[in-house]
Amino acid sequence: MMLAILQARSSSFRFPNKVMADLAGQPMIMQQIKRVGRSKLIDKLIVATSDDPSDDRLAELLKSQNIAFHRGSLNNVMERFIEVIDIEKPETVIRLTADCPLTDSKIIDVVIQEHVSSGSQYTSNTLKPTYPDGLDVECFDPQILRKIFASNPSERECEHVTYGFYKRAGFCLTHSVEQEVDRSNLRWTVDLPEDLDFVRKVYSEFEPDYYSFSQEDLIELARTKPQYHRTGTILGRNASLIEQEIGL
Repeated sequence: MMLAILQARSSSFRFPNKVMADLAGQPMIMQQIKRVGRSKLIDKLIVATSDDPSDDRLAELLKSQNIAFHRGSLNNVMERFIEVIDIEKPETVIRLTADCPLTDSKIIDVVIQEHVSSGSQYTSNTLKPTYPDGLDVECFDPQILRKIFASNPSERECEHVTYGFYKRAGFCLTHSVEQEVDRSNLRWTVDLPEDLDFVRKVYSEFEPDYYSFSQEDLIELARTKPQYHRTGTILGRNASLIEQEIGL
């Protein structure tokens, strides 16, 4: 089974409750779930959130919409993933984060396909970023996560889940998914309220079809309307920049 685990929490430091913020008439997380749902290769999606009271409202929303979810430790996100893996027993896990409402299901499927064909244990399009920030996808063998979880992982590994996959030298076989044109300078993720303002404007351009527009569609939009050419980054997407995140 190809299991997508979408990690989400309401207690974001920079933008609290962003997953519940309105985006084209629905909570942002619901719009992302619908975009992910267009993947042809994902068999099941589960939202992994926390059992902290701050996520009660999120859990109520997911329950009301019949979205599968699991609640676990607020800070030990790796433990949350392990609990889901223990229940679902997937062959492959696709890790996604709930701050990417512009996620592209076609890119999700490309990363899954390359993960399978390469025979790697960890595949990502962030090891050498060439995709816009906000289209991040990671695939991994759940047994590798079990090995890290059983090896007294660091606090950073527990918080960032896949940190040990690429930080522990030679720990597992990795594969980087890259595209020919480097667009890693583009910022399509939601870390701050102004990021959501940008995403709302993007959605308005594609109304009422919020779910099928792709990376290429948004690139074309930015070509015809330069105000949509948005660059910059708040945080890095892998180990090389996580140190900056710890200081926030």
